[in-house]
Amino acid sequence: MNVSLLSWCVIVLAVLAANLPFFNQQLFALIPLSKSPSYRKPVWVRLLELVVLYFVVGALAHFFEANIGNAFTQRWEFYAVTGCLFLVLAYPGYVVRYLRKSHA
Repeated sequence: MNVSLLSWCVIVLAVLAANLPFFNQQLFALIPLSKSPSYRKPVWVRLLELVVLYFVVGALAHFFEANIGNAFTQRWEFYAVTGCLFLVLAYPGYVVRYLRKSHA
C-alpha cells in the first residue's frame, strides 16, 4: 500500500477510535454493560476505553510502519504528543456526550 494512504487510514482510525467511547453505552461497542435502557456508562469506563483504544491504534500504526519499512524506536516524547493528539481527537465525542444540552 501507499505510505500516504496508510497514514490517512491511521488518522481516520484514530478519529473513530477516540470518539467511540462517547457515542455508545457498551464496552468497546461490543459488550453490553447493562440491560437497562436508562443505563449511562460511567466516565471512568469511558476513559479506560480511551486509553485501551489509544494503544490499539498505536499498535496498528506500528504494524503498518513495520510492513512499509523500518519501524523507528520511539521515546516518551512521542507517546506524550500522540496521547495528547488522541485526546484532542476525542473532543467532539466529549462535547456531544457531556457539554451539549439535552432537549428531553
